[in-house]
Order: sequence, then C-alpha cells, then structure tokens
Amino acid sequence: MKGKVCVFGSFNLDITAILDRFPMPGESLVANSSKISAGGKGANQATAALKAGANVHYIGKIGEDDFGFFARRHLKAVGFNALTLLSSEQKPTGNALIYVAGEGAENMISVDPGANMIVTQEEIQKCEPAIKCADVVLVQLENNLSAINQVIDIAKQNNAFIILNPAPFQPVDDDLLAKVDLLTPNETETFLLTGCKIDDQVSAEKAANMLHKRGVKQLIITMGSKGSLLSDATTKTWIPCFPANPIDTTGAGDAFNGALAAQIANGADIKHAALFGSAFAAVSVEYVGAACVTTYEQAVQRMQSLPNN
Repeated sequence: MKGKVCVFGSFNLDITAILDRFPMPGESLVANSSKISAGGKGANQATAALKAGANVHYIGKIGEDDFGFFARRHLKAVGFNALTLLSSEQKPTGNALIYVAGEGAENMISVDPGANMIVTQEEIQKCEPAIKCADVVLVQLENNLSAINQVIDIAKQNNAFIILNPAPFQPVDDDLLAKVDLLTPNETETFLLTGCKIDDQVSAEKAANMLHKRGVKQLIITMGSKGSLLSDATTKTWIPCFPANPIDTTGAGDAFNGALAAQIANGADIKHAALFGSAFAAVSVEYVGAACVTTYEQAVQRMQSLPNN
C-alpha cells in the first residue's frame, strides 16, 4: 500500500526567463528563452510526492481567471489520487515571475499570491476528511497563516506526521513550530527564523539548537550544494548533496520536500527519506521549470552515485 500524503498549499502560474546574468536595476536584458509553467510550492511539492511514490491528495485555491483555467487543466493532468481546488472570484490565481541566470542556474523570484492567501475556515472544514486520513500532512507558508494553522491542528488531532516547509518566509510563533513533527527551512529561512547566518556545518548546528529551544522537534536545514543538516535535540546528521548538472534550481526545495514526505509516508526513517529527497532534488535541477518531472527511478539511480547508498 502507498502511504497517503495530503498537501495543502499554493498554486502559482510561473513565468520563467533564462538569462546569462541578472539585470541591473533599470536595465532591460534579452532572455535566452522563456517558459510559462505550473508552479506554487504546494502544487510543486504535491507533484513531487506523487512522482516519488505516494498516494497524494492536493488541496489548493485558485482564481476564476485565465490562469485558473490553466491551473485546473494542469492539475487534473498530473494524476493526483485526489484533488480539491477551491476558487475565488475576488482574487486572481497566484503567479510568479522568475529569473534564472548564470552557470549555477541561480534564481530570483517575485510572487503575487492572489487567491492562495484567502483560504477560509469554512473551506478547510470541508477538506477535513482528506486531512484526517493522511499519514503525512505537508504544508508551506505560501497561504494565509489562519488556514495553515487550521490544517496543522486537524492533522495533529488525527496523529498525522506534519512537515512544515517555512517558505516563502513569514513570521510564525513558537506554538506553531512546536506542533509540527519536522521543519525544513533552507539557509535563508533559517537565518530569518533565528538571526544566525548559515554558511557552514557549524553555523547550521548552532541555528538548529536555537530552533530546538523554540520547540522544534526535528528539522532539516537544506543548504543547496553543501548538503543538508538533519537535527533533533540530541543528534546531528549530515546529508550529502548528490552530483548534478544544474540547468534551473527553481523548485529544488519543493522536489526535496515532496520526495521526503512520500518516503516518510511509505515507512522510511527520516535519514533515509532525507537522502532520497536529496537525490530526487539533484535530478530536478537538470530540468527547466519548478514543476517536478523527476521520477522515482531517476532518484534511486542518483542515490547509487554516492558510496554506501
């Protein structure tokens, strides 16, 4: 049986431009190429969880506009085991403008969250049966905090394993942090949560200890090509970065989180799940766009590229 992952989170339509370098303020640059694609951390992570082998129910909110029509068509085609799309006539479908530039394929992103930020209490109540039956509930911070808190409370009452990816960053209180089973910030989000700049393993461990004091049970600090730190109150484990030939790093964190959730739902321990997520993300950066196209088999093959895996 496949483990059940319920993902509540954003859908955005992404407009991506590939450039040799980022433009200076006031400068216009000719892009090498551009692409319109599906994105949003919730939809991206749900897609990754599905491709990584989980039974996935995705819950999101879109506008009644052209981007919303695109969202419905795309999300139905993904093949989720279950799909709940809430809608708004007041706000547009979320969208993101993305620049990808340089040899390392780094990205800069601006997001208009639109309908993602107006999910109501009544809408979440209608989704309660889907949340209750999940083995793992995965959320991010690209929706309004009232809805995120409500989803987490339902998940906790029903003994689901709760993963919070605190991206894009917005301030959260210690009560929310203490409710989740696993927190997955990147370097920037860790800095914003702790005030501790992350540039190596030592600083990552210091920041992890600060978050444990705030009530975080377990966390994985993702650090791109440096790898990731898996930490609980007593143990620190370094998760390596797998080799890759990056074309576009947009969505790598989403690929990691979705694959991580799938592995945990399917019974893997967190260390193995993090290793698989790292391999899955390494494959994902070799494709353009935030929407996940990595397969389970590709991630397994990439895991074998490191010794003892």
